[in-house]
Amino acid sequence: MKSLLWLVLALAAIVNVAANFAFGGTQQIIVSAITGLTAIASATALYLTRDRRTA
Repeated sequence: MKSLLWLVLALAAIVNVAANFAFGGTQQIIVSAITGLTAIASATALYLTRDRRTA
């Protein structure tokens, strides 16, 4: 599960950067918003599934 979340996070970041070069105007905004939300969701899921260690 965690490896899939890392993959989604990495792909979202790559697509977000590529969208800056491939699209312009409204398309760029929409693609960046979708990939940004995907990155936030996968990062949140990774945070919630982390190993909790007590000191």
